[in-house]
Amino acid sequence: MISHPAYGELRAVTPYAAVLLAENPSGMTLDGTNTWLLRAPGSESCVVVDPGPADEAHLGRIAAQGPVELILLTHFHGDHTDGAARLADLVDAPIRAIDPGLCLHAEPLADGEVVRAAGLDIKIVATPGHTADSLCLLVENAVFTGDTILGRGTTVVAHPDGSLAPYLDSLRWLASLPKGTPAFPGHGPELADVVPVAEHYLAHRIQRLEQVRGALDTLGSGATARQVVELVYADVDQSLWWAAEMSVRAQLDYLRAR
Repeated sequence: MISHPAYGELRAVTPYAAVLLAENPSGMTLDGTNTWLLRAPGSESCVVVDPGPADEAHLGRIAAQGPVELILLTHFHGDHTDGAARLADLVDAPIRAIDPGLCLHAEPLADGEVVRAAGLDIKIVATPGHTADSLCLLVENAVFTGDTILGRGTTVVAHPDGSLAPYLDSLRWLASLPKGTPAFPGHGPELADVVPVAEHYLAHRIQRLEQVRGALDTLGSGATARQVVELVYADVDQSLWWAAEMSVRAQLDYLRAR
């Protein structure tokens, strides 16, 4: 695991990727949102991935790294997107995402599309699960994972928009990448190899499913998601139970569909 950047400091991670950490820490965002700046060596312009919150100081730091050719969004959650429209205005750049409602002066992204910008080929891979519109970016030998995989801990399946079955498929795809593929997440430090992390996420989700099944055996099939959370997620800080409840609802939907 590689050390995390400090607030307000642009840190080069590879010859083509640098990160700015937004100052919006929380139980859900970890230290804050990672805003990634991508450009090939020698490229004048850059691509911004996930501008983060509507924080003028953070957006000003991003704009200072311009010119910005394109803004990409990994999914619709506000900790990744609230500052996007303001940044687009500051740097006069289009916004692209899978969700058409997030796009500005550009077409929505398509699964499998290769975006050519800032001297790079950026492959778009739809990875639904955390949200329906979640995506990953393949650039050079690395994968930018948004909230599909975090730099530490595990992510939430944000029911009802998020869904467990496609999330498991997205994790299987990440686990199938070449060993040694680094992951650059939307929160937390970058990871040296995404494969074992994706495998851990898969094992964790299967374990939670078995725990939910066991909880239903104990509580009865009519148990509420909150009752299941109190039993299965007893080891999780209660301030995060609302997020755990979203995952449990997704788990219950998954089990009932089967």
